[in-house]
Amino acid sequence: MSKNEIDASVAIQVLPNVQENDEIVKIVDEVIAYIKSKNLNTHVGPFETTIEGKYDELMEIVKECQLIAVKAGAPGVMSYVKINYKPKGDVLTIEQKISKHSE
Repeated sequence: MSKNEIDASVAIQVLPNVQENDEIVKIVDEVIAYIKSKNLNTHVGPFETTIEGKYDELMEIVKECQLIAVKAGAPGVMSYVKINYKPKGDVLTIEQKISKHSE
């Protein structure tokens, strides 16, 4: 997908409603594995995962993240989502936002 075909980026933080750290990590890892399986440009950070692509596809991924967390054992889940949407494309990419900080 070229930069001009990207019309949205989403940052999502999924917080499973469980107490044990090991269980939190297990469930979040399953959500991240699902996101990565979509083969979009993705950046996993310590608090959230950022994905870029087409708006409709990203909204489906956000929706599915909740279901994945519950299927993985969370009785409930809280998610925090940030959405950057430009219908005509040309959204700042993950690379443009963070590459200067990686050097």
